[in-house]
Amino acid sequence: MPRKFRFVDLFAGIGGIRMGFEAHGGECVFTSEWNAFSKKTYLENHCPGDADVHPAEPPFIGDITAFAADDVPDHDVLLAGFPCQPFSIAGVSKKNALGRPHGFADVTQGTLFFDVARILAEKRPAAFLLENVKNLLSHDRGRTFQVILDTLRNELGYEVHYHVIDARHFTPQHRERILIAGFRKPSTFSWEALHLPENGPRLGAILHRTDGSEPALPWDGERFFDHRARCVQPRYTLTPRMWTYLQDYAKKHRAAGNGFGYGLVDAHDVTRTLSARYYKDGSEILVAQPGQRPRRLTPRECARLMGFPDTFRIPVSDTQAYRQFGNSVVVPVIREVARVMLPHLLQQIT
Repeated sequence: MPRKFRFVDLFAGIGGIRMGFEAHGGECVFTSEWNAFSKKTYLENHCPGDADVHPAEPPFIGDITAFAADDVPDHDVLLAGFPCQPFSIAGVSKKNALGRPHGFADVTQGTLFFDVARILAEKRPAAFLLENVKNLLSHDRGRTFQVILDTLRNELGYEVHYHVIDARHFTPQHRERILIAGFRKPSTFSWEALHLPENGPRLGAILHRTDGSEPALPWDGERFFDHRARCVQPRYTLTPRMWTYLQDYAKKHRAAGNGFGYGLVDAHDVTRTLSARYYKDGSEILVAQPGQRPRRLTPRECARLMGFPDTFRIPVSDTQAYRQFGNSVVVPVIREVARVMLPHLLQQIT
């Protein structure tokens, strides 16, 4: 195992970014996640017992916006899958006209990126990795992303590299996300060092197996899969009413000349992007079932689609699980990014 480095896990969700960096020797020293259901899943999988009552565990706090930056433990890498919010820069031109100074605190105040920036400014870790949706690049005609780059490079003095990666290289899902890596000192980091397999897996690799080889996970029991009958539990098959609604909806939009509709896939396909709204109707990823109506993925299949191992426990309802996996990172993507960042990080902390 490589030499350990310390990291903080902000806007942590269910810990997908954490898992990618732990795979390369990282030690988590601080976590922030405000959603109570995500916290439950996070603690179940990453902390023995409840971090709130076990002082030996790294601190776990909810609202990072109310937490003082100087109270965050020292760390080598800051990790954050921060939500994208609009930046209001209306006041900046006025301050310029008045000759008043301004910086990232003025430009980003009121956004969650501000909390990333203020912790970077206070703690000065050797590196960071931020993750967001691809549309961050084009949001507000590129102005939002430019504020982020200006803050990281010009205000905070970090060397910044960004790249869009499609998860389909690692899991059977078309899911493009932007990764923003930064280093406090000059480095020779390059995204060209990424190993992105040309022929990624297909959906059959993550579906429940009906040939008798589906693992019996004691933490799942029969919740998702009936091991005696060797089939997915019937509740994941669409009701007649829902299937009729989705077909009619797709037909209406085809007639209007646009592409809205459901995504029907089988074991040989790569899916659309799993979203946090999957719990509503499952329309973006429907698994074909010959001779019957299609079905949703089960939460266990969603976990696999996002690259989580079967040892990952799902202690929340299906609705919350769908939301959590739809909002998560794809773990093998982060693991590969961490691999490429690691030698440059170690150079900076030795």
